[in-house]
Amino acid sequence: MLVLILSVVVLLVIGGCVCVYWAARGDAPRWARGVAKVTLLGSEIARSASRSSRSQQSGGDD
Repeated sequence: MLVLILSVVVLLVIGGCVCVYWAARGDAPRWARGVAKVTLLGSEIARSASRSSRSQQSGGDD
């Protein structure tokens, strides 16, 4: 069951990356541009969460 869930997550991530690439080329349909925006937003959220957890681990004295 866990392998199935991880496989679905990996497929969604790959699909999001494909949509980002397609939208960057400029010839993507509206739905692909929407998926690309959601993918980029998710990556920004993950990046900011990673930064905040790193600063908390180092004591926040950066």
